[in-house]
Amino acid sequence: MDELMTWPRGASAGPEGVAVPVPAPAGAVAPGAVSGGAVAAGPPAGAPVPAAGAAAAVAAGWSVGLDVGGTKTLGVLVAPDGAVGPSVRLAARPGGDGVAGTAAEAVRALLAEAGLPAGALAGVGIGLPGIVDPATGRVEHAVNLGIEAAVPLAAHVQAALDGVPVRLENDLNVAALGAAHLLPDPAPDLAFLALGTGLAAGLVLDGRLRRGASGVAGEIGHLVHVPGGLPCPCGQRGCLEQYASGGALSAAWPGPGDRPAPVALFAAADSGDAGAVAVRDRFAGAVAAAVRVLLLTTDVAHVVVGGGVSELGDPLLRVVRARLDDEARDSAFLAAMHMAERVTLAPRGVPVGAVGAALVGRKES
Repeated sequence: MDELMTWPRGASAGPEGVAVPVPAPAGAVAPGAVSGGAVAAGPPAGAPVPAAGAAAAVAAGWSVGLDVGGTKTLGVLVAPDGAVGPSVRLAARPGGDGVAGTAAEAVRALLAEAGLPAGALAGVGIGLPGIVDPATGRVEHAVNLGIEAAVPLAAHVQAALDGVPVRLENDLNVAALGAAHLLPDPAPDLAFLALGTGLAAGLVLDGRLRRGASGVAGEIGHLVHVPGGLPCPCGQRGCLEQYASGGALSAAWPGPGDRPAPVALFAAADSGDAGAVAVRDRFAGAVAAAVRVLLLTTDVAHVVVGGGVSELGDPLLRVVRARLDDEARDSAFLAAMHMAERVTLAPRGVPVGAVGAALVGRKES
């Protein structure tokens, strides 16, 4: 997806969190678009404004979304009409104070670039790993952020920004919201399947973020894929993430040090290396199993594949879809579900998680 459509938003959050964005009616002019990270101009004077949800969206104000990871904080400014604006990337600083300070710095930088006062913000959303409590704004056990004990991160950032509302959410959940916002074919049901060091999914069901009763909805990486198989840090053996994650792929095919393991593996497989073909096909089968689990349990319209491995692009999509098609040939039931057609890749070079975090930031207090 080279160009991303954006639409006005007006849906309010339900019990499970932020609602899926509502698209403009057919034929309406989008208020802005982003391509390759560059901000496109808004509509010319007199251009039609989409009616559905527009008034509520404009009233919501601007918002900032931050995608916080172990090495960087990526921020994006989202306009009242839903258009994606400028972005900023800052190096990470560990610990609660470091994360909070970097977050506030990123927000100030975006406001300065857009020439906006802090009062223009309806809120700031922060997506980050670890155990996140959206109700209290606390995060704990975010090991790669240098956070172990619970930190009231939302309160710290809010104080640094003179009272601008700040809300936290799990990084997978904000990625799911961002993917729903950016899809050119919006649907009320979507799963964001992250192929990173581990494997998990963020879920948007019936138009709303679904966290689950204990906040672990979508943790499919710890379903047993190979009984008695590879040991997993969770204490089980044969977990799906030991076969379908970026970490699993790196362990199975370390490859030369000058290229990431996924790139080296797929290149070797394309050159006819029998060992590489076997590893690639096992990996594709495990990813296809993850897709199948999501589709059979939630029947989402889209499974959007993201995370580091998704940077492979079309070669990854082709082998996963091929595996799903192969399985469907032996099952009329699976064939009727058109699983391969529902899988797509997250847009490359676009801050999907940060965009979703901005939607979290706009949630009504």
